[in-house]
This record gives sequence, C-alpha cells and structure tokens, in this order.
Amino acid sequence: MKNLTNENQEKIYDVVIVGGGPAGLTAAIYAARAGLKVIILEKEVPGGKMVKTAEVENYPGFNSILGPDLAMRMYEQATSLGAEFEYDGVLHFTKRDDNLFEVHTVQPNTFYTKTLIIATGTLENKLGIPGEDRLYGKGVSYCAVCDGAFHKGGDVAVVGGGYSALSEGTYLTAFVKNLYVFVRKDHFKADEFQVSLLKEKPGVHFIMNTVVEEIIGTDKVEAIKTKNLITGEVKEVKVQAVFPYIGSKPITDFIHSELNLKDDQGYLKVNADMSTIIPGLFGAGDVREVPLRQIAIASGDGALAGQMAVEYIQNLG
Repeated sequence: MKNLTNENQEKIYDVVIVGGGPAGLTAAIYAARAGLKVIILEKEVPGGKMVKTAEVENYPGFNSILGPDLAMRMYEQATSLGAEFEYDGVLHFTKRDDNLFEVHTVQPNTFYTKTLIIATGTLENKLGIPGEDRLYGKGVSYCAVCDGAFHKGGDVAVVGGGYSALSEGTYLTAFVKNLYVFVRKDHFKADEFQVSLLKEKPGVHFIMNTVVEEIIGTDKVEAIKTKNLITGEVKEVKVQAVFPYIGSKPITDFIHSELNLKDDQGYLKVNADMSTIIPGLFGAGDVREVPLRQIAIASGDGALAGQMAVEYIQNLG
C-alpha cells in the first residue's frame, strides 16, 4: 500500500472491528472464517453488556446460560479462528485516498484496514440525582452480576421497567431479602414472561408511577427518596443498594459529526445490510437504532456486517 512504512504494513487489516460485544464478536467470527485478517478493538473485557448480564434465557441454543459464559464462548470462538483482540479504545478514524481506513486509538496505536465495523454499543444512562455519583461503588451500581452478592440478605432498589431492570432484578432476588422495583410509568417495557418471572420471586415489591429523587447516605447507600408522580407523595425507603436501569445512549462520540453518520440521538445510521454512506464502513448492534436491544439481535447484526465486509473486500478485486 502506498505511503505506508514497513512497520505500518504490519498493521494493515482486512477488517477492524470497534467493540467486543455480541455484535463485534459475531462479526469477527464470520470475517475470520472467511480467511480475513481481523482485529477487535475493545477497551474493556470481551462480551460487552453480556458480561454484566445474569442469566440469559432467550439466546438460541441455550435454555439458560450466564452472560459472562456466553461472552467467553464467543470470544474463544472468534480468537480460535484467528481474530486478534486488542484492549484499546478508538479516538477517531478517517478514510484515506488509497481507500484504507486509518484508525487512531487511545494506547496510542494506528491501524489501517480495508473495512471498518463499528459495534461499540451503548452506555447506561444515569439517574442524574443527588448522591448517585458520590455513592457510586458504595451501593450504587449498574451491574447486578458484579455487585449483587455484596448485598446478601439486604434490601435493595432497582430503578426502571424495561428488560434489563427486570432481568437484573430477577438475578438479585437470589441474594436480597427485599427488592423494590421503581417504575416511572404504570406499565413495563418488557415481555410478560420476564415480568411474571420476577413477580413470582419472594420479597419483590413493584412501585409504579414513582421516581427516585435522591440517594441518601454518608459513606454508603442508606436510603432513597422517592416521589409518586400521580399523588405527589414523597417517601424515604431504606435500602443498602440502588441499581439504575433506565436506558442508554450510543457510544459514538469518536465519530465526527461532519461525516453525517449519526442521527439526532447519536445512533449510527446504517442500511439494511449494515452498510453506511461510506463504502467499507459498517455498523452493528446497539450502536444503531433498533426497537429491541437483545443479544440475539446484536449477533444477527454482527453476522450480517461481517459477511458484508467479506463481500466488499472480494469485490475490491
């Protein structure tokens, strides 16, 4: 490739995948199986949100599997096929005149690639209330799998009414005495099976039409202040931990706005085949706007993006 030193030649890949969650790992499996030179760039552990998920009960092939176990299986499959894995985050990228993408990372490193797949997923939203940041790691947690066991026999709160809130709440019932689930609206944003699964657990209390306004505590979480949105009633509920699950935002800050690759919410705009307006650039998983964020859907995106990258390279001649 022109204008690249010998050292840089070694950093030329067929496919660079940004993000090591289910979308990125599946894309790597498809691309590596086709014999392409593939590297995954992930600043945290392999698996993305799978690592922070308790039991997964709706992924094909498994009646039930722990999220970290599923993540490790995907990672091992991708790397056994020859895909490389680098613990690194991406700062920005450009497309060169020779049609290679130039990817600059935190480490710092520079990678060159014929195709680029963005599968960075989303970052959990914060409640944005007093005490949340100050007591993070002292009872405030966004990962039930990571921290649930610390609160064995205690009373904890989950904030949110979606799939993540209910599934992580179900996981927490294995440890806690009382689980308070605070939902802003009068209904859940999850399937009836997941709702009924949590309802059947002992010590579960659903508090609808209610928000958490403050997390109280000096060196650790001691209580929360809540407000009923219908009656206006304010209460203080004693808990030793708070797990917020109120949605997320796409991790796309490293994509320059002038590239016109993002929508108004920051999600990556992709076509039905996961391609973008830039030839050779694909997106997959939660980083794009989808009506349902599930491991199976992200994996399907990754499979399509990986295969489309293979076909794109084949058509280069």
